[in-house]
Amino acid sequence: MTRWPLPEPMRHALDLARSAAASGEVPIGAVIVKDGEVIAGGHNSPREDHDPTAHAEIAAIREAARKLGGERLEGCELWVTLEPCAMCAGAIAHARIARLYYAAPDPKGGAVEHGAKVFEHEQCLHKPEIYSGMGEAEAAELLRSFFRDRR
Repeated sequence: MTRWPLPEPMRHALDLARSAAASGEVPIGAVIVKDGEVIAGGHNSPREDHDPTAHAEIAAIREAARKLGGERLEGCELWVTLEPCAMCAGAIAHARIARLYYAAPDPKGGAVEHGAKVFEHEQCLHKPEIYSGMGEAEAAELLRSFFRDRR
């Protein structure tokens, strides 16, 4: 079996997830790519920021919107280490992100292929192209290790 190297945006998202873990946050990282270049990134920080909406995807979307000077991120890609929750999937739709890449599925809290399946609702304003599984093993191990160390 041939193992392909992870694309740079997913490696960057995994590095951000490790930064989250080092600061005591759930290890999830995300980056926004525009025209092949990473323009924004973030990691989970709800404890540090005292903000339940401080998810990796939200941080990356906010930074990208500021940099691009608008609320629509058309033509952008979001790379994230875990399947987005319903809140983040809603933000992805509102931002009009073109492509979503996520590493590990989240059967408990995910809302793309699990749970609410936000993008499958006819009321959803926009559905990105969705790709999953790149970096799944590494992202899942980061999460398992993080929670194992806290038990």
